[in-house]
Amino acid sequence: MAKKDEKFVGMQISPISFMDEGVENMLDMFQSRIGVNTLLVGTISWLGLKVGRRISWELEGWPDHGVPEPYKLLGGSYIKHRPEFYKNTIIDDFRAKDKELECKDVLEMIIPEARKRGMKIIPEVMEPLFNYAGHGGVNNIGIPNMPQCLEVDLFNRFSNEPCINNPDYRNWWYSIIEDYARNYDIDGVMWCNERRSPLDNLLWGASPNCFCKHCRHEAMERGIDVDRVMIAFKELYEYAQKARAGAEFVDGAMVEFLRVMYRNPEIMVWEKYWVERNKDMDRELYGIVKWVNPNLSFGLNVWNRNHFNLLRKAQWPWEEMADWADWVKPITYQHQAGGIYVKEMDNLHKSVLRDLDPQNLTPIMYDLLGLKEAPYDKLVAAGMDPDTYVYGQCADAVRGVNGKADVYMGIGVDAPRSSADMAVCTPDIVRRSVLATYRAGGKGVVFSPSYAGMNLTNLDGAAEALKELGLF
Repeated sequence: MAKKDEKFVGMQISPISFMDEGVENMLDMFQSRIGVNTLLVGTISWLGLKVGRRISWELEGWPDHGVPEPYKLLGGSYIKHRPEFYKNTIIDDFRAKDKELECKDVLEMIIPEARKRGMKIIPEVMEPLFNYAGHGGVNNIGIPNMPQCLEVDLFNRFSNEPCINNPDYRNWWYSIIEDYARNYDIDGVMWCNERRSPLDNLLWGASPNCFCKHCRHEAMERGIDVDRVMIAFKELYEYAQKARAGAEFVDGAMVEFLRVMYRNPEIMVWEKYWVERNKDMDRELYGIVKWVNPNLSFGLNVWNRNHFNLLRKAQWPWEEMADWADWVKPITYQHQAGGIYVKEMDNLHKSVLRDLDPQNLTPIMYDLLGLKEAPYDKLVAAGMDPDTYVYGQCADAVRGVNGKADVYMGIGVDAPRSSADMAVCTPDIVRRSVLATYRAGGKGVVFSPSYAGMNLTNLDGAAEALKELGLF
């Protein structure tokens, strides 16, 4: 946790921004114009949202800084490769080959200049790294041996993401985090875990995961009958496909869903097993950071679906996460959040909630989720209000961590819009989001998701709020 009254004003930054705008000029501007004192740097990814330029430029144009040209992202790791750290994994050739950054180490580029200015440095990493819809992912990931680490779905097909229980994939992440903690003058690591669970995948129309030999072995050691689990999931998968295709059920879609779940308790056994293994990865990375250097902080960048999805909200309580994090960063991309919520609920209305009218259900869902926002039919255009949404989520997190961790709110600044009817970010939205954070008890803010996609004019709203608060 941060020391009492210690300022934390963070900026998430893509490596390409340092090449486009120059390290010294950009850091000077962050300090003098916005009041930033912490740099959260994308160090490895195959997603344009994390390590590229603005991914929504065709809809929104280019921001008021940087290079106004598409970036042909190849992706990878933007730090020096040290093979001695990767001897326990078959994944070894993953350095970025983007011509602008080839053979450069983004942390070595910025750490000396950041230290001159008294700024903190925190690598920012997110799992999954690729094949992530809406994040500007690279289509073809050229990592040798990665296909050998892929998930196996319910029908014994290789999937499109690595399995978190595959020892080579898991050891790879251990190696990456140890590499950062040992070899760089950093202040901590921010880890983001945005994996869909088996039941979550199924309700989104995909096959549940993962039934590779490693997942099966881990489960059998816990006394789980994997063959019976697969039989159970096949019945639920059949239900979900029928529901999405418009089939009629005697007692309606929701009752039929509950009936299948009642007949197949193994579904929730597997769901809990998989989610806990997912959490274990967070806990293990926390432990590696602390073993290498107890003074480094470990922060969790927490998916906004955790407060838009009842299942995830139940699975990921704040108090529990505070056991393996010094601070948490709830994602609240206000102008974009209305569209995210509608997308989340629209999907459920295709299956388990098919018989319910979204407009009528929304007030009930708001009560269950602790939201107070615009009606369903106006939510995409309105976005979510900083004084209710950001304030409410920050207050929930502060109450949830119960003093065991600090809360730094992820303030959306020009988070990429996916449609022209979606709310647009403004300086006032950013300003009110910062003010709402501190009013609700938050200890800091992180401007997200990436500086490369932000407008400086909107960041000026953040600077105004920080000045009002006496933090700039």
